[in-house]
Amino acid sequence: MAIVKDIHQALVARCKRGDRKAQYELYRLYSKAMFNVSIRITNNYVEAEDILQEAFVRAFRKLDTFKGDSTFGAWLKRIVVNTAINHLRKKRAELVTLDDERHDVGIEEERGFESKWDIKEIRLAISSLPEGYRVVFNLYLIEGYDHAEIGTILNISEATSKSQYSRAKKKLREILNRQLNERQAGTAY
Repeated sequence: MAIVKDIHQALVARCKRGDRKAQYELYRLYSKAMFNVSIRITNNYVEAEDILQEAFVRAFRKLDTFKGDSTFGAWLKRIVVNTAINHLRKKRAELVTLDDERHDVGIEEERGFESKWDIKEIRLAISSLPEGYRVVFNLYLIEGYDHAEIGTILNISEATSKSQYSRAKKKLREILNRQLNERQAGTAY
């Protein structure tokens, strides 16, 4: 596997030597993005902050295992995702067991889906999804993991991940359509 050129390679090297200022600089550079990853998974501000701190502590303790075959950001993101998922497991969050039903929607329909609502409405609707749906939806659509990776991360089958994602999209449409109808009913007067 080829080693990836990382723009923060020198900073990571300083961290490996125990340089606290370099650690702070990496934290400053990545904390906001990693917090966003954490909050999308947990849907809880306080828990996301705790996960962020725990993930950075883990990353700095295990920095010697970072070999550079990905960027530091990708490596750190994996730690954040795993920390958040482990946190959910500790809370005994159970994913809904679903069959392999697929309700795929074409790209054209997806484009139309997004155009009716602003980003704030979509974010609010995503945050109101049941936890199992929300986690799979965010890992797949927002974080870019494929269903096989999600299955491994969450300890579910790939088929369950696909089904969770499909049902999350369906539920998200229901929520957004309800919001749209309420908004239109409010302006009808």
